[in-house]
Amino acid sequence: MSREQWEQMLVGNVLRWIGIIFFFIICAFPLYYMILLSFKSMQSLLTDPGNLLPDWGTVWPPTSYIAVLKPTAQGGQGFMVFIRNSFVVSVAATAITMIVSVLAAYAATRLRFKGKGPVNWGLLLVYMVPAIVLAIPLFVIYSQLGLRTTVPSRLTALTIVYLSSTLPVAIYMLRGYFTTIPVDMEEAAMMDGASRVQTIWLIVIPLAMPAIAAAALYVFMIAWNEYLYALLFLLDNPNSWTLSLGLNQLDSTEVPRTMLMAGSVIITLPVVLLYIIFERFMTGGLTAGGVKG
Repeated sequence: MSREQWEQMLVGNVLRWIGIIFFFIICAFPLYYMILLSFKSMQSLLTDPGNLLPDWGTVWPPTSYIAVLKPTAQGGQGFMVFIRNSFVVSVAATAITMIVSVLAAYAATRLRFKGKGPVNWGLLLVYMVPAIVLAIPLFVIYSQLGLRTTVPSRLTALTIVYLSSTLPVAIYMLRGYFTTIPVDMEEAAMMDGASRVQTIWLIVIPLAMPAIAAAALYVFMIAWNEYLYALLFLLDNPNSWTLSLGLNQLDSTEVPRTMLMAGSVIITLPVVLLYIIFERFMTGGLTAGGVKG
């Protein structure tokens, strides 16, 4: 390697690391500042708002988190109820969506049936309809069906809405991935006596785990962070609120900013942890399910 080539490679590596560090700081700083403020006391924030170092004297006990999670009857913000509601709705919507989307995407790529083309395109066209257009008709329909009377019925209605809004994209994502899976592997499994369901469970799902993990994470994030439908269906009953509505109540002049940051950390942390967990499946699923020997 000549000196000129070595210098070019050195300059390229230096510029690459400068770019990586620059964009990392841009992305990580807001998250760091949010977590930092959530552990600060309001007095410390007002006296020294520009301090970017933790105030170890106020880190423990985390008063902002305690105030946010404490029940409203005890003077808190009642976030434990919101966490429970968001968890129930998000997990239910994700589980049902993935079961239906895996079967639907497999049928769209492997089975032959009348109207297959229009069905595939229709799924994507449904997703192109803005949510605000469907909000009022859904509100009227669910009110007439009595799905806004109790907390369980409200959460059930919200789960159904999330299913209808996430299924088209989940099916579209999985359908594109299923087309890359060799049909020969499925045919070999069925020749060995495996049924269609066993073939899907033992061959298709392990090979498609990267796409399934990505689709599941997408559906969970939509259900966990969604605000418009939650506002429409749950606003008049605080016991049925999800985290997005609970966080909105903290954005007021009466609530300290440190509590708002604590609520923001609570709503952000599960998605980050799930991404870390799903990242392992995304890489491991690339080779899982293959034929050995």
